[in-house]
Amino acid sequence: MLALYLALGAVFVLAENISAEAAASGSSGRTVKTSYSALEGWAEDDHRAALQSFLRFCKTPKAGFSNGPFRLSKSRVTALCQSATAVSTVDGQAARQFFETEFEPHLIEAKGFVTGYYEPELSASRVKTAEFSAPLLKAPDGLVRITSSNRPKNWPDNLSHGRKTSRGIVPLPDRGAIMDGALANEALDLVYLADPVEAFFVHVQGSARLKLVDGSVMRVGYAGKTGYPYSSVARILVQRGEGTPEQLTMEGLRRWFAKNPERRDELLAQNRSFIFFREVDIENPADGPIGAAGLPLVAGRSLAVDLDQITLGLPVFVQADLDDLVDLKQHGTGKLVIADDTGSAIKGAARGDLFIGSGLEAGKLAGEIRHPARMTVLVPKPLKARTK
Repeated sequence: MLALYLALGAVFVLAENISAEAAASGSSGRTVKTSYSALEGWAEDDHRAALQSFLRFCKTPKAGFSNGPFRLSKSRVTALCQSATAVSTVDGQAARQFFETEFEPHLIEAKGFVTGYYEPELSASRVKTAEFSAPLLKAPDGLVRITSSNRPKNWPDNLSHGRKTSRGIVPLPDRGAIMDGALANEALDLVYLADPVEAFFVHVQGSARLKLVDGSVMRVGYAGKTGYPYSSVARILVQRGEGTPEQLTMEGLRRWFAKNPERRDELLAQNRSFIFFREVDIENPADGPIGAAGLPLVAGRSLAVDLDQITLGLPVFVQADLDDLVDLKQHGTGKLVIADDTGSAIKGAARGDLFIGSGLEAGKLAGEIRHPARMTVLVPKPLKARTK
């Protein structure tokens, strides 16, 4: 699923004496306070892994805690992180106690749904060749995100980005126009892949790890988009009667494209959203791709969420029955993850996209996750209540 699309700054704006209940009621998805004993799978989860994932936000506190209905004050973040860093990450009971002491669980009453996403690993070339001819593009000059301060008069509500020119901000071409060469004369090619379909899946995932023909490794990440709404090509095929959602997973889509090469471009153009990329420095090759918080994602512990509903950096307990997917049981029923990322396809109070990892096997597993879910956001207890 679509993720890795936003890089967010942080401003701590919530008053410290606002209760967890008051914060939770600000979400457009109604939440109800619950108990940890009511969370199936809570006691069996690896709270050490969840704590390690949470601690990334304490090392870089401005990466999160500032958006959505549960945003925190700077002093509350400081106190929370002081408690977190005092806990041993090798002591599972202590890690569990940290979450139970510092957070109140609030069940999101909206109908939940979880999918999976991954970071592709593909062969690529920095120069165009007969084998590598499908480009990933850099952002064009003048690309801007549309906000209330720069929105032109009569700008379409569903167009999130534009291009600043001498004539003002104008729309960018959509995917179909770009495929037809609308930006071909601007020297935007960043790197070349062998397969246009795999390039499309990189757009969907938002990042990739590339093995270049010279033996080096390159990581690419999100650098902007044309701004048109994302459309699922799988959903379009379902609407056309060419398969079911269960058949048209990522692997199912690959099979469809392989059987219908002459229809490839027409279908791809139906998703008008087009993503631009940048080269991302790789400090630690073992790290995951960079998420919306500007931090490396953690396989099995990072969740992409709707940032209007859940605040970056907060823990979320996801209950989804994945027992039908044998290879995914380790990600399965009852897992504490961290709201780490977002994406324009991730909309809804209880909508989540679980990061599975990098590479082909992770991609196969991620493509099979399409499951109903119950999501419980862990809301930090008020500072006054905590210190009593």
